[in-house]
Amino acid sequence: MYIPKRYEEDDPEEIIRLIQTYSFATLISGQPPRPVATHLPLEWDLKEDGQARLLGHVARPNPQARAFDGQQVLLAIFHGPHAYVSSSWYDHPNVPTWNYQAVHVYGVATRLSEAETAASLEKLVSRYEADRPEGVSWQGFPDRVKGMARGVIAFEMSVDRIEAKSKLSQNRQQADYEHIIKLLAEGDEQERAVAEAMKKRHATLFTSDS
Repeated sequence: MYIPKRYEEDDPEEIIRLIQTYSFATLISGQPPRPVATHLPLEWDLKEDGQARLLGHVARPNPQARAFDGQQVLLAIFHGPHAYVSSSWYDHPNVPTWNYQAVHVYGVATRLSEAETAASLEKLVSRYEADRPEGVSWQGFPDRVKGMARGVIAFEMSVDRIEAKSKLSQNRQQADYEHIIKLLAEGDEQERAVAEAMKKRHATLFTSDS
């Protein structure tokens, strides 16, 4: 990922937050004759030794499963919030642009055992059912439903390299920066999320004269 220095995201807490908040990712492998991509939820997880990994699963017929060999390097892309920034929002003529956050994780993947697959699926269900008033649990599923796990291949992906980018108008003057925040805060969910990310950086970008 091309990351100019001013847009480089180097805060570990913010990177993990983006991965966990925007967990529906794109997993890419370079299998011939062309790259293969799968859209799937990926879970950030720490092993007993503290090593970070990503947990996920694909349908058994998915050809990308052949890349879970512990050798091929895969790329997981987490798409954070994004929003269009109009040229009319500046106090001078300028080009429009797009503000966004994104995280790229590189690593190799290996298949999980049957027991590890069940544990991975249980973790996934628990997370997304946690705040639901009538949430279900993996353990509460009948055996017939649990048996459907045989139709997937679960994997763990090592976290060998992370690239993260927060392109949030860091190149703008304070007045423009604050005006962009104001207008994004009046928009949809994505735009409001970008506005919040910009607000968190305000103090580090600008110093007050008061």
